[in-house]
Order: sequence, then C-alpha cells, then structure tokens
Amino acid sequence: MSVSEMSKNPVHLGRGATAVVEPDFTGDMGWYEAYGARHAADGFEGRLVSMHTFTKPWDSWEMHPKGAEVVLCVAGRMMLHQETPKGVTKVTLEAGEYAINPPGVWHTADIDGTASAVFITAGLGTEIRPR
Repeated sequence: MSVSEMSKNPVHLGRGATAVVEPDFTGDMGWYEAYGARHAADGFEGRLVSMHTFTKPWDSWEMHPKGAEVVLCVAGRMMLHQETPKGVTKVTLEAGEYAINPPGVWHTADIDGTASAVFITAGLGTEIRPR
C-alpha cells in the first residue's frame, strides 16, 4: 500500500471497481487529454477524483455532458453557480457540504478567501468556455 496526496495525484475510478493513481497533476489541458487517453476504455463510466485549492474566482465555466459531478467543499467557503435554461442558480458550500452539477449544466465558482474542494467528475467530453 502506498500513500498519495490528492491535490498532486488525482485518482481514476474505473470499470470493475478499479482505482488508479494518476501522474502528477499539472493543471493544463494536456494533462486532461492524456488522462482521457489513458482511460478511454472506461468511457462515461470512469470518474476523476481530484482536490483543488482556490484563492480567487474561477475564470471559466465548465460542463460535463456525460455525467454528474460531485463538488465537496473540504475547507473554506465557495459559491457554486449553475447555469440552466431557467437561469443561474447559486449555492454556497462550506466545509463538509457538497452539491451536484448535473450532466450538461454549465458551472463556475466564486471563492471567499481560500477554499478547497474534492471533485468526483465524469470528465468525458468536458467543455470549457470563458467566464
């Protein structure tokens, strides 16, 4: 058994109840593209589990068309924005609270100070647009 740091080495949850430690997270699109290639066989059933710390609002919106995403705030406070055809919904998450981004819903976040969150993401086909 080995120990890994979630913010440095995310985990892929795949078919057959597998869990795979991912290479060092760089944050760039190349990392995500390589992740998708490594786990393409899992299709939309695969999940990326990652943890990130933020000190400022996100500068983009994102959307996961193939599955829901769980956002679990583990420290600090963050305001999650979800854009649906009915408008934008806002919810504030504090440590220990979570929200779910449904498939196809654009979302972004504002940060109050410093906040950390764990994300369980169906990443296949993720789209990003400027905020």
